[in-house]
Amino acid sequence: MVKADLVNDLANLVGTKKKADEVVKRVFELITDALKRGESVKLIGFGTFKVVNVKARKGRNPSTGESITIEAKRVPRFAPGTPLKEAVNGK
Repeated sequence: MVKADLVNDLANLVGTKKKADEVVKRVFELITDALKRGESVKLIGFGTFKVVNVKARKGRNPSTGESITIEAKRVPRFAPGTPLKEAVNGK
């Protein structure tokens, strides 16, 4: 499923594709803004989005074999909730 599929399915509930697209975009914006602020987004029954800090580390350029330093960064993570895990596993 891609974003367009999500919008199309949601359009059946809200009436138009335009409204559905606005809703989907706004939900994504809200999640993104919360993560930018370092907050987690907990969707009970679905899962939790959070930001984790990844330390700087040594790496290797695969083309040249040269040793490089990979900078520290913040990355988003998703941890599925139990109901989602069970649904995926058919329980």
